[in-house]
Amino acid sequence: MAKKLSILMVCGAGLGSSFACEMAVESVLEKLGVEATLNHCDISSASSQRADILITGQNFESQLKHYQIEAEILYLKRLVDQKEIEEKLVPVLKAKQAL
Repeated sequence: MAKKLSILMVCGAGLGSSFACEMAVESVLEKLGVEATLNHCDISSASSQRADILITGQNFESQLKHYQIEAEILYLKRLVDQKEIEEKLVPVLKAKQAL
C-alpha cells in the first residue's frame, strides 16, 4: 500500500486562492484514486509546515527560494486549473509511488 502523501497549497494570505486550489487538487486526486492529506496556508507559514508536495502559483517562486522547504514544489500558472494540476501532479505522484 502506498504511503499517504501530504500536500500543502500556498498563497499570499493563506485564504481564498490556496483554499480554492485545495478543492481543485482534491478533485484531481479523487479522479486519480489517490488519497492524500490536504492543507493550505500563507507563504510565510509554508516553511514551518511539513508536506511531501507544495503547490503554489508561479508568482511566488522567487519568494519561496528564500525558505528551506524540503517538499517537492509545483508552480502553477492558474491555481484552480485542474488540467494543469493533473499534468504537473501525476509525474510527482508516480515518483513518490502514490500512483
